Formats: sequence, structure tokens, C-alpha cells
Amino acid sequence: MGPVMNRHIPTSEVLRGLLAEAPADCVTFGWLLDKLHKRSFGIVLLLLALIGLAPGTSPVVGLLLTIPAIQMILARESPAFPRIIASRRFPTRRLVRLVDRAVPVLRRMETVIHPRWKTPFEATTRVVGLVVLALTSVFFVPIPLSNVVPAVTIMLIALAYLEEDGVLLALSLTAAAAVILVGAFTIWQSVEAVRSMTS
Repeated sequence: MGPVMNRHIPTSEVLRGLLAEAPADCVTFGWLLDKLHKRSFGIVLLLLALIGLAPGTSPVVGLLLTIPAIQMILARESPAFPRIIASRRFPTRRLVRLVDRAVPVLRRMETVIHPRWKTPFEATTRVVGLVVLALTSVFFVPIPLSNVVPAVTIMLIALAYLEEDGVLLALSLTAAAAVILVGAFTIWQSVEAVRSMTS
């Protein structure tokens, strides 16, 4: 019984399971977080990073990402958003469309991304939260398309976290370190440029 109970359930199956439990008319963001349990952090990061790829969303997504990131650093069991966000209702049919589009892509990715090099869950959660919090600063770098690289990096981190893939997590955290260094250097250059113009 032990191996069956401890079997890792792929994210695509978790999302499919949501549809079976979803109310017929509407769902709320808070309901989704409750149903996803320990997967909620990873899926929230993944969804926000996807939104962050869209032009003009950088400041909002950067701010929203700080909420789950800080809660991961504090080792909370699941993310908690302000009531105005958690109680937001949307039609179940929109959830169905989103899951129907995401599941085939996830299933293809899950053939490559799978549990390996497992790390302690709580320690991993704290590290991921710290790195994502650092990456949010890159969303505010004042250059075109500066949102794309950190968003893609967070997507990879979220997938590695969700699928307990230590190999992908190590690679994506290394990439994140490079992104953070480049972002910090760009911000420093921008500050120096403004300082030289005003002096």
C-alpha cells in the first residue's frame, strides 16, 4: 500500500481531477487553492509566469509574484491571497477550457520532466520562494521584453517544483542566478546613467 499511496501524481492528472470536483456554474480562486493543496504554490507560480509573458503585465505580475514567494520562504502550507482576489468568481467553463488546453502540453512535458534527485520538500519550498522573490525585481528592469526571460525562468522553476524534478530544478535555479545578476547589472547601469544626467 505504501508505494501506491506515495506515488507522484503528475500535474496533468491533478488538473483533470479538478474538473471532476468543480461546481457546475462558477468557481473561485480560493476554491482552486484549497483543492490543489501542496501543488497550489507551483501552479500559482506557473499561471502568473504565463501571464507575465504578455506585454505590459510586468509590474502587476511582479507584485503578485511576491505574495506566494514570501509565503514559500515562510514555509506556509499553501498560498493565501487577499479576499478580493481569493473570492473572485469565474465561470467553470473557463476553467474547463484552460485545463483542456494545458493538459496535452503538460503530458508531453511530463515525458521528460519527472521525479528525480528528490530534495527535502520544506527546504526546496524556501529556496524556490527566495529565488522567485529575487526574480520579481527583473520584471521592473526598464528595457523592452525584460519580462520574458524571468517569466520563462519562473515557469521552469514551477514545473520542476511541481514534478519534483531535482535535475530541472538545479538547472533552472542556475539560470535564475544568471538572470538575477544580469538584471542587477542592468538596474545599476540605469541608476548610474540617471545619476550622471542629473549631476
